[in-house]
Amino acid sequence: MALIKLNNKAVSNATAFGSISSLGSMTFIKKLTASGSGTLSFVDGASGVVLDDTYKEYVFTFKNIHGSADNSDLTFNGSTDSGSNYNTVKTTTMFRAIHSEGGDTTLGYDTGGDLAQSTSFQSLIRSIGIDNDQCGVGTMQLFSPSSSVFVKHFIQTSNSYGSAANDYSRNQFFAGYMNTTSAVDSIRFQMSSGNIDAGDICLYGIA
Repeated sequence: MALIKLNNKAVSNATAFGSISSLGSMTFIKKLTASGSGTLSFVDGASGVVLDDTYKEYVFTFKNIHGSADNSDLTFNGSTDSGSNYNTVKTTTMFRAIHSEGGDTTLGYDTGGDLAQSTSFQSLIRSIGIDNDQCGVGTMQLFSPSSSVFVKHFIQTSNSYGSAANDYSRNQFFAGYMNTTSAVDSIRFQMSSGNIDAGDICLYGIA
């Protein structure tokens, strides 16, 4: 039987190595770019969007989201009927850390950011400023949206450059679930006030 010797230089006397599979690979699906957009929607089967049982996990990325109204939030909702209605029931939780340019800091639960069995749009990136250089960025993971057994969990992390009246970095952590066992086949994003003036939202599938 061949011996395998490991040192800081090489592997010797090994007759074969097993293959290593690629786990958790990220597949780009769709990019939507805002330009004074009221909504940005990802609907399974429309315009090349895949949001079904092809993947058990999906990731949305938010880049340089800038709204038309000061101190506005990027929000989302889900649909179980291909985008005819965005009204999934959600229960969520949220906390954030804030550090202003003046040095003030805050860490705590944000009771204004959570939902309890509500069909309202869920805030994701809070209090984005309206100055030309202010925006929000982040990611959201959505798990098994096509499941007919379980609720649909999501986890989101983001950072925003705060409103013009109070310049700060706001690091936010949201999580929750859409309380439905029906397949969620569409996700819509919109601002809590005004339009999405600029920014990209991309969708990826995780193998």
